[in-house]
Amino acid sequence: MKTPVQALDQKVIDVLSKVTTATLTTLLIKKGLRNVWLRGSLPLKSGQGRIVGRAFTLRFVPAREDLATPASWSSPISTRAAIEDMPAGCIAVVDAMGVTNAGIFGDILCQRMKQRQVAALVTDGVIRDVAGVLETELPIWCSGIAAPPSVTGLTFVAWQEPIACGGVAIFPNDVIVIDDDGAVLIPADLVDEMVATAPEQENLESWIMEQVKGGAALPGLYPPNEENKARYEQSKKKTN
Repeated sequence: MKTPVQALDQKVIDVLSKVTTATLTTLLIKKGLRNVWLRGSLPLKSGQGRIVGRAFTLRFVPAREDLATPASWSSPISTRAAIEDMPAGCIAVVDAMGVTNAGIFGDILCQRMKQRQVAALVTDGVIRDVAGVLETELPIWCSGIAAPPSVTGLTFVAWQEPIACGGVAIFPNDVIVIDDDGAVLIPADLVDEMVATAPEQENLESWIMEQVKGGAALPGLYPPNEENKARYEQSKKKTN
């Protein structure tokens, strides 16, 4: 049974949309989570902004000649069927095993995702029909571009099940945050804690940056010692 997609609270989106993936990785390290950045999932183009959404997972396995055929595109278990299950606002996260010689999605599938108001596509694989894909304006993070279709190197097998994308374990309804630095996973159980702590970390780092611009040395400042922590707390009182 496929995992239903849970709606993501707008407050979560609003808060995390203002937090960089770099900051999130720092906070997740403090929780003991180091493997949260999806390797190979980089912005297809610059200026796509920062996007937050629930993970809607899709999984490919290595191509098998009797299964990876053009006829498979009409199968009940196909990328086409998976796209029709994608709810508005989700981020499609596709495990393509890092294969870079077979494009998992092209312009038509991306256009359908855009029509369904999917927030973005993230994969450790590649896309095809790049000119048409760019015209769809669907935000995409991937490992590049290849002309051949997915069936030349991959077989699609499932959606809304646990996957491994970019070396990271991702479960349906985990939260994905993507920006110019790539894609970061927030486990579903840690989302509320990240929402509570991430803005303060961003504020602290902004204050530290201002000190550096003013000529301050890094030791004792980044990370801050007790003296600089006190200075930071005092600065917050002045701005409130």
